[in-house]
Amino acid sequence: MTDAPPPEPFDDVNEQVGTEWEAQTTPYERVRTVISRTYTPVSAETVADTARTSPKTARKHLETLRDEGFVTTSTGDTGGTHYRRSSESLVVEQAADILSEVPPDELRERITELRKDVRSYQEQFGVESPDELSVARTNEVLSETGDHAAVDEEALQDWKTTRRNLAFANAALSIANAQKFVTDDSQSPPEASPS
Repeated sequence: MTDAPPPEPFDDVNEQVGTEWEAQTTPYERVRTVISRTYTPVSAETVADTARTSPKTARKHLETLRDEGFVTTSTGDTGGTHYRRSSESLVVEQAADILSEVPPDELRERITELRKDVRSYQEQFGVESPDELSVARTNEVLSETGDHAAVDEEALQDWKTTRRNLAFANAALSIANAQKFVTDDSQSPPEASPS
């Protein structure tokens, strides 16, 4: 029996990946990547730490992203500026993803089906939205009236998901329609100017 050599020391894999990411990207790219996954307000220092850059550099890039509409700002508890991904940029990204996979004609059909599903949930629960259902159930409990029938949580979650999907599909269709007008306008002959 021979003695096997000891194993090599374990390097921190996360540190290695982070070092490679830093070497292969610019600070702007790293800040944009970090904030693209940030849905609750955070400080520039927090973004800088994750993006492996200085707070000053992170703040500069976050302000650029804010000017582009990719980021929104708010005032934190201590008065500093906090940043998060803007909901508008998320909607546009989701809509673009949908359009890359679903042609507008098929999207119209899907929207029709999603609307039918939403109407079905409205009939099933007797209210217009999941939020109204929550309010109605809370009011029943507080007033101690009604039968306090349990709500099918899975159906409620499906309803919320269907409404969200419908909203994104409508946004995608709106973008497709707007793109059509832009394309049509750029291909039409220029109007004659009065002499």
